[in-house]
Amino acid sequence: MISTLEKEITFRFLKARKNDGFLNVISIFSFIGISLGVAVLIIVMSVMNGFRTELINKIVGFNSHITVQPYEQAIKINDVKKGSLELISKNLILSNSSEAIIIKEKSSKGILLRGYLEDDFSKLELINNKNFVGETKNLEKNFISIGKELSFTLDLKIGDNISIMSSSGVETIIGNLPKQKTFTVISIFDSGLADFDNNIIFLNLETLEEFSNLSKDDRNLEVYLKNPQKIENQKNIVQKIFPMDLVSSWADMNKSLFSALKVERNVMFIILSLIIIVAAFNIISGLTILVKNKTKDIAVLKSIGVLNNSIIKIFFLIGVIIGTSATLFGIFLGVTFSIYVESIREFISNTFDLTLFPEEIYFLSTLPSEINLSSIFLISICSIFITILVSIFPAMKAAKLDPIKSLKYE
Repeated sequence: MISTLEKEITFRFLKARKNDGFLNVISIFSFIGISLGVAVLIIVMSVMNGFRTELINKIVGFNSHITVQPYEQAIKINDVKKGSLELISKNLILSNSSEAIIIKEKSSKGILLRGYLEDDFSKLELINNKNFVGETKNLEKNFISIGKELSFTLDLKIGDNISIMSSSGVETIIGNLPKQKTFTVISIFDSGLADFDNNIIFLNLETLEEFSNLSKDDRNLEVYLKNPQKIENQKNIVQKIFPMDLVSSWADMNKSLFSALKVERNVMFIILSLIIIVAAFNIISGLTILVKNKTKDIAVLKSIGVLNNSIIKIFFLIGVIIGTSATLFGIFLGVTFSIYVESIREFISNTFDLTLFPEEIYFLSTLPSEINLSSIFLISICSIFITILVSIFPAMKAAKLDPIKSLKYE
């Protein structure tokens, strides 16, 4: 426990005096350094959390939550709908895919054709977002839906015709020749992910199977969940329903990407934590100078019977007060900036005519931010813990002063 006397002496030592000018400067820099370190950490973590969430939403919006690929037997969707899978799923859709080459004049490009039944295409989350352009959301025969990036690459618009060459050929008297067919662009989608928008084309499932010589028995089952957050638990449920088939989730298919994001986030946390550590070490300098300046006061306190433990508490408390108050102020700054980060970005862009985080590179029209309370708690605990550690040495040094020698040389 801290006594009333210890508290009174602590706050008296904290008060500014004219002859403690250099000490005050160090204390101010320590306070500012810790506050900025905490604030920057919260802002960076919030923005990275926002980027991760936006990326997940875009990937999930383009792909199914869970995909079942048949191994031996074909998936019969009518039988599946009668089972327990219907309890956890929002939509069950059959699909198939094949590689192909798209040809326009003298240029060609490798693409992935993904086929859906005419009515199932309109159930996709990607098709129902505001960036989808097209008069119809159904996929009829000989019509295709292309990505925004691909439309720019090949200078295509709705109503244009395009030739596509299948990866499977057709047998003729002169051998196997590639199959080629003309399709009409009926719609343009925009997932916000350039790789997807530039490399995938949607078309009618039956047309795809006929064009690419695919079997109906090879159709995949795409499962869109009612509650996609608990992906691993629900993947296990689906795996039990299809024990002989390959079951994969969107997280499995993008594991390397999210692993890289996690590593980057952890590295940023470590690097920015160094700011707090450097600022906290200023507290050592400040407290050491304070001990030197207060040598006579410490000697007087000891001569009237104040114990070493009390001296340690006094100087330890000074360091903790500076560190804790700086941490709390940093939390306030960090949370405030995180909430208004998009408004701040717009203000800087408009004021200085700068383009921060251009949409064509980051595929986000706004700067996302997601405040995570557990991250703020972790940052706060780390900051205060570092402050506590660096306050121990000067406090112990103050307690070791010999009052007789101190008064003799004063």
